[in-house]
Amino acid sequence: MICSKCSTQLTDEVGDSLGTRELDDQGDSIGKPHWGTARFNPTSVLVIHIRDSGEPLVVRPGDELVMGRYDPVSRTVPDLDLSPYNAMEKGVSRLHASIRRQDDSLSVVDLGSANSTYLNGQRLIPHQPRVLRDGDELRLGLLVMHVYFRHDTLEGADVI
Repeated sequence: MICSKCSTQLTDEVGDSLGTRELDDQGDSIGKPHWGTARFNPTSVLVIHIRDSGEPLVVRPGDELVMGRYDPVSRTVPDLDLSPYNAMEKGVSRLHASIRRQDDSLSVVDLGSANSTYLNGQRLIPHQPRVLRDGDELRLGLLVMHVYFRHDTLEGADVI
């Protein structure tokens, strides 16, 4: 067979048509979270790598995890206090953003912060949730962090 418009051969040497090659079965990937996934299992933890810091934070989020910085005047204490990471100097609000859990996914929400929250470089609209995925970059003011989903058991690890 030959294409009538461009004269390209449409069959191989033995006369079989050149259809799409069927790939070998790669196994069932349904239910297995992969990098970039939005799926967050009930037993999963969130691993947060803050730029220019040593050890990552390991967090088991509940329904909502509020991130911000401690303020001794108002006695505001967020669930995840970023004060040890120069949060005040980097423009992190006292109640800056939250990570919310719903079913098997997480979303991030800017809480009306003064210096905005960014997800993978895109500025979030305050109070509008955006899906959080494994490997995403979050920026609260100038404080940059990467978040990862860990789906294994954490025996011996410090979980917040």
